[in-house]
Amino acid sequence: MGSNVKIEQIKSIEAHVDELSELLIQIVEDGASIGFLPPLQLSDAIKYWRNVLNPEVLLFVAKINNRIVGSVQLQLCTKQNGGHRAEIAKLMTHPNYRRNGIGRSLMEKAEDRAKQEGRSLLVLDTREGDPSNLLYSLIGYMQAGKIPHYAKSANGELHATVFYYKSF
Repeated sequence: MGSNVKIEQIKSIEAHVDELSELLIQIVEDGASIGFLPPLQLSDAIKYWRNVLNPEVLLFVAKINNRIVGSVQLQLCTKQNGGHRAEIAKLMTHPNYRRNGIGRSLMEKAEDRAKQEGRSLLVLDTREGDPSNLLYSLIGYMQAGKIPHYAKSANGELHATVFYYKSF
């Protein structure tokens, strides 16, 4: 990854909502399975981002030349029996910037923060067959299982999702 990539935490959405919304739309248009189907309307993307941040959700972004090119969320479990775990959600890298280590860098930042928050278990899920499966395996996540017919794609096809975990 180039040294010009900066990973930072976003604590307020408003200054970044337009860039984040554009990123989300690009990711969805490219076929990513992150809960939305194309065509994603700008108003829906903005509404999503304006409701993301809360004390349990930490948002990290990757920037190149001060432009957001990726993001990931660390969702801290607040249940009494779950204070040791968190979930990785919505790892995104803009299609024009993939295969440059951005996803890996975002994951490393989220993992470091999880450790700082006293978390010893991370969980996540992703569509079976997506390139993200390889990334998660390469950085030490173990496959826990999969659920068939979990997510629908734009053409109506149903896909399995794979659940992963990593312990520290």
